[in-house]
Amino acid sequence: MSNSNTTNFTNPSTFILLGIPGLEADHIWISIPFCAMYAIAALGNFTILFIVKREPGLHGPMFYFLCMLAVTDLVISTSTLPKMLSIFWFNSREISFSACLTQMYFIHCFSTMESGILVAMAFDRYVAICNPLRYSTTLTNSVVTKIGLAVVMRSGILTLPYPLLARKWPYCRTNIIPHSYCGHMAVVKLACADIRINTYYGLFDFLSVIGMDVFFITVSYIQILRAIFRLPTKDARLKTFGTCISHLCAILALYIPGLFSYLTQRFGHNVPVHFLVLIVSVYLLVPPVLHPIIYRLKTKQIQGRLIQLLTHKEF
Repeated sequence: MSNSNTTNFTNPSTFILLGIPGLEADHIWISIPFCAMYAIAALGNFTILFIVKREPGLHGPMFYFLCMLAVTDLVISTSTLPKMLSIFWFNSREISFSACLTQMYFIHCFSTMESGILVAMAFDRYVAICNPLRYSTTLTNSVVTKIGLAVVMRSGILTLPYPLLARKWPYCRTNIIPHSYCGHMAVVKLACADIRINTYYGLFDFLSVIGMDVFFITVSYIQILRAIFRLPTKDARLKTFGTCISHLCAILALYIPGLFSYLTQRFGHNVPVHFLVLIVSVYLLVPPVLHPIIYRLKTKQIQGRLIQLLTHKEF
């Protein structure tokens, strides 16, 4: 395996992932928190899926969307962490061109999907609080399925240009990616071509998806807050708002690290490369780790079933 720059090839069959450039000597130590976060994310999200599947009382729209979020988190973390850990532990840096594009697609597709699921969950909270008497007739299993399919289709279609554009370009400079996974811009920056279309599309995708999703979430919560403030007592207002806490925390866990990561990559030209790569790598693990913790702590139904499970009581 060669770690030197290559200038006499076109369209390499493999790329070389460096991990965290500049911190190669510390990869073993860096792998410890990454491995711990991956274990927490996997255990937490599988626990949510298990509890919801096992308990018929949780078979409702809110928990269906929560299961979709758990699956999305599992796919995102599993798309990146195993390869990342193989780099840290075994110096296994090679990744085939096809595998690199596949990883790219899964990362961007399921990140977009995660945002769409949070919009669906905001709609669930809106119906539950603003139109509680119509909740069961509005969010039927059929409607939930259609919403889920719409989220999946939107993500799949919007992400498809990433690998298609990346495959289109010739690569004749180097096959070394100074990153821990195959992100879209990390790959196409190696192309011997004008990649402005990739840059423009990436910006369009980010602003349109995040802009649209944040807009719908904001509108939903404006209506929710209006309905809450119309309630007659303070206790009723606090109790109703309490049903939204988990969702609001999940939104913050996704968008705040995501916005910080995006701004750091776009405008952090004077920031060391190893810091940028470390921040982006950590960002992919933050939502998968925090989401199951948030919902286990803030959702009484899941918390109660988990306690029963741990104490070996029958559900």
